[in-house]
Amino acid sequence: QVQLVESGGGLVQAGGSLSLSCAASGNIVRPNYMGWYRQVPGKQREMVAQISTSKNINYLDSVKGRFTISRDDAETTVYLQMNSLNPEDTAVYYCKFRQVGLDYWGQGTQVTVSS
Repeated sequence: QVQLVESGGGLVQAGGSLSLSCAASGNIVRPNYMGWYRQVPGKQREMVAQISTSKNINYLDSVKGRFTISRDDAETTVYLQMNSLNPEDTAVYYCKFRQVGLDYWGQGTQVTVSS
């Protein structure tokens, strides 16, 4: 089992910045992926950014150049730096950890961008 604890998020004005972090603990093996997804009511959850233990990174097209995902040296914490936020980024953001074909999710944190 893997446990995820998220922090960060909140309310910010358009053009502002927020950062999220997610710490994983438990039975962690390599390789694995950590990433951030987001969901708004009535829509499917979408991948925002993900990073592997080999540092392969993928971003949702609409956040490229504005968001940056990174992992700490121990590879147990993932960060998401979000800059130039706009109201369309408003969502509940979930941390995801994937290893040996299993997905683990954080509890979600609200990000609200006011116009």
